[in-house]
Amino acid sequence: MSNIKFSGLKGQALVIEQKDIPSIKEFKDVIPDHYFKCNTKTSLRYLFQSALIQLFVIVIGLSIPLTQKMIPIWIIYSLLSGTTAMGFWVIAHECGHGAFSQNKALETITGYLLHSLLLVPYFSWQRSHAIHHRFTNNITNGETHVPLVIKGNGFTEKVGGEKELYFSNSIGKKNYGILQLLLHLIFGWPAYLLTGSTGGVKYGTSNHFWPIKPFSKALWPSIWTKKVWISDVGVALTLFGIFFLVLKYGLFQVIAMYLGPLLVVNCWLVIYTWLHHTDSDVPHLSNAEFSFMRGAFLSIDRPYGKILNFLHHNIGSSHVVHHVCPTIPHYHAKKATFLIKKAFKKVYLFNPDPIPKALWNIACNCVAVKSNNKGGYIWQSAYNTKK
Repeated sequence: MSNIKFSGLKGQALVIEQKDIPSIKEFKDVIPDHYFKCNTKTSLRYLFQSALIQLFVIVIGLSIPLTQKMIPIWIIYSLLSGTTAMGFWVIAHECGHGAFSQNKALETITGYLLHSLLLVPYFSWQRSHAIHHRFTNNITNGETHVPLVIKGNGFTEKVGGEKELYFSNSIGKKNYGILQLLLHLIFGWPAYLLTGSTGGVKYGTSNHFWPIKPFSKALWPSIWTKKVWISDVGVALTLFGIFFLVLKYGLFQVIAMYLGPLLVVNCWLVIYTWLHHTDSDVPHLSNAEFSFMRGAFLSIDRPYGKILNFLHHNIGSSHVVHHVCPTIPHYHAKKATFLIKKAFKKVYLFNPDPIPKALWNIACNCVAVKSNNKGGYIWQSAYNTKK
């Protein structure tokens, strides 16, 4: 372990074994039955809460003059509006998991509308995200944030780890960290939707809008092809609406009120998925060592603070529970997290590092993984790997 840059987890995840992981029954026995059930009125209340907050923020935006001198203020507005709008993403995400309502028609319509307005293909993402949950931190079947492997075989592992180590070393830790932050936060989400970037070798080059050739069909079995096209309709209608608004109010107004905040929403999405499935001392697993529960318990909870947890419905501070049982609604997940933290102290992962520090750690030090010859793949970086 001398080559590993430890984070606030202090190597905890590296000593966990399969025998330490609870079964799904043991997990459910710890949590009261009603925590697993969503309530439509409660879910709608949280949707209304996010809508009310966003409406207030929009009113603020409409009062800001559209002048060149106010560009710094508009940047601040984008950060504010995008941060509050992330609450809609989380609710749409719960709809995709079946955690919003027992009324499935209402749930699907709500998720479809919210995600379409955020330019997310609802059913496409629902499918790929379900695979991500099924194979969390699996080096072969993982669907997102799958690392490059040092001496990978190219069949079950992503090759290129040696080149990435050389590249990171050649430009230096600081420059590599900055580059990774830019690539992930600015380009990561569209690259994922359009090419399946960071996915495992099993899925090839996929596209969330085009489920047939020339892109890989591995993510989209025949039953899902039609759903992908239906997802495209929602996104296309939103794009048409944006075009209409540009014609009516001008490009700058649309950038300031919608596109700028949307970029911030996308950044938050990447931050959550990146931070909760990547850490310098959290391993990935081979098929032989992997199980659903072990993968789920490799998710990492982090301290986002009361304001972000309020705006984003605790998505970042109850992620472990969410990965084990994604049908638990967010308003129960926080309480369920307290219970599993107490019951499964050895395997529950909480990294206390502040979010900026955690981002910088993984951007700099999670370069490529190397097999430990025991079914685990451990992060390596050129700055602390002995040559």
